[in-house]
Amino acid sequence: MPLLEIRHLTKTFPLGESVFGGGAKGEVRAVDDVSFDIEPAETLGLVGESGSGKSTLGRLVLRLIEPTSGSVLYDGRDLLSANRTDLRHLRRDMQIIFQDPFGSLDPRMRVEDIIAEPLAIHEHMSSSSIPTRVAELLHAVGLDQSAARRFPHEFSGGQRQRIGIARALALRPKFIVADEPVSALDVSVGAQIVNLMAQLQRQFRLTYLFISHSMPVVRYLATRIAVMYRGKIVEIGPAEQITRNPQHPYTRSLLEATPEIAV
Repeated sequence: MPLLEIRHLTKTFPLGESVFGGGAKGEVRAVDDVSFDIEPAETLGLVGESGSGKSTLGRLVLRLIEPTSGSVLYDGRDLLSANRTDLRHLRRDMQIIFQDPFGSLDPRMRVEDIIAEPLAIHEHMSSSSIPTRVAELLHAVGLDQSAARRFPHEFSGGQRQRIGIARALALRPKFIVADEPVSALDVSVGAQIVNLMAQLQRQFRLTYLFISHSMPVVRYLATRIAVMYRGKIVEIGPAEQITRNPQHPYTRSLLEATPEIAV
């Protein structure tokens, strides 16, 4: 049984009013009738250029924004009809790693508080137990326990992304949306983060929706690849098939446009 089942998911945004006072111009379909499944412990790589709708799709899957139409089933449960209490419980299993390791961490909070925040909110963990859990999470992402007392500005971009990953892992989720997690990093640091995510997937049996504009990164990490263009999935299949024998012209252009990454 798939862990995630997406059916006919659509999101439209209204366009702004005309500067000449002519009223609304219409709407744009950021995500247009998208359907796919993700199996447990699988990585589905979602690849496309900026503006293709892939980040919007990732947020729809987690119900961080509301869809216009369609359905999202997570582990057999209808995510879109869930009430606030049910959604809170479901979100323990579903986390996100953001693109920007500089903007996604509160600069006023120490690392231990950033990582501990979801534990305090969702697990009501005792204050005496939290430091041990924080140390475990820092170790899992390759950071020393001494990092716990420091602030985000004291770390490099790659280290901040590791902190973001530790925060995402805090509640032991099954499913993670990784929204362009290496695009703000240089190539060598990004490769380290990709390798870390592959290691964590094996260790914790995680399921990923890995969003990227880089076909080589997705090819390395993903079990299957979905190619998104103008809000639609134009091609989906096993990673080997998509990268070696692409059927859609847009997929071929992505493969030709992106350099290799050393991982």
